[in-house]
Amino acid sequence: MKGKILVVSLILLLCVGTASAQFSFGGIVYDPTNYHNALLRYFQLQQQLVQLRNSYAQLVSQYNLALQMAKNLRNMPARYRAQFSRWRNTVAEDTYGNTSRWVGAINSGQVPLNDNGYRQATTELLRYSEDYLSGMSSDELARVKSQYASVELSDGANTNAIATIGAMRGNAEDIQNRIANLEQDSFSNDANLNTEVAVLNKINAAGVLTLRTLQDSNKLLASLLEEQTILAKQQREATTNAINADIQRRASLAGNMAQVTGTMTNSLQTFRMP
Repeated sequence: MKGKILVVSLILLLCVGTASAQFSFGGIVYDPTNYHNALLRYFQLQQQLVQLRNSYAQLVSQYNLALQMAKNLRNMPARYRAQFSRWRNTVAEDTYGNTSRWVGAINSGQVPLNDNGYRQATTELLRYSEDYLSGMSSDELARVKSQYASVELSDGANTNAIATIGAMRGNAEDIQNRIANLEQDSFSNDANLNTEVAVLNKINAAGVLTLRTLQDSNKLLASLLEEQTILAKQQREATTNAINADIQRRASLAGNMAQVTGTMTNSLQTFRMP
């Protein structure tokens, strides 16, 4: 009974927040303010302990996730490595000594070999003399100049295509080595090559290689389009020349018919019976 009275008395003393008097129980000095502060600190420590437990559980969960994410697939080279065909260079016979520079240019992209090789392997385009040009009619002169321009444009497109193909073949081995390095690093089990930064670097390198490949593809497409444009020009010239020839033939025929008709009319009018 005395114990219960003592507990009730302590509770009543704690309820007095502003009391600063000290009470003595059997020689023990009791300060309600200090006791209240001690209980408050104890409550705060309990809250901090709960937060520490939650933080610890979160850290453990993140650590387990990091371990799971850091695991590599087993036997990646055996599962994903693929063999691709290598670039093959052009090979041709050089019976009369006029193909070696063409082959060298289309395999390396060197500009001197490109120009000289193309000239050696093609028929030389001669020039009209000024006397011949001055003796042509305006229509014939325009047709000759247009056809001459078609051949010159075709030569330019062909040399450009040879240079593009040669540059791609010249850089093909180096690009294949870069791709092989990227493939080896991607399939490696080395922890230093599988960190987050390392993986991002490999992804960036793969993106750059893809852009380079797309750029080469666009160059080839541009060369093909250029040649197709020249072929379209040549087809247009052929059609235009045929139309112009038909127009000139009809105009000449109409003029001749008018001349014949006029001559016959004049002859009939001046005809007199003897």
